[in-house]
Amino acid sequence: MASKLVWTSDPEQAKKLREEGKLDVPREVEPSRQRIRVTLDRKRRAGKTVTVASGFEHRPESLAQLAATLKKKCGTGGTARDGEIEIQGDHAARVAEDLKKLGYRVG
Repeated sequence: MASKLVWTSDPEQAKKLREEGKLDVPREVEPSRQRIRVTLDRKRRAGKTVTVASGFEHRPESLAQLAATLKKKCGTGGTARDGEIEIQGDHAARVAEDLKKLGYRVG
């Protein structure tokens, strides 16, 4: 039975896994080649509205940086995870406009 390695602190083992293609390294895709979907979500949030922008293909660090920029422009909180940015409140039009200015295809 083959082991299913989830995490390793050994740099040599991690390099070996990357070379074998078993460890996916998040990749950066330029904004003009990404189609982003901006929606409002009220489910699982105790009736509070959240703007969700999904479909990003960025590393976690750059996604967090983009989320910080959008949060500042909207003047609210939020988070970035799993290729999505969540902004507290109904800011769909503002987020879509700002993403278009940054070169993303919003649809």
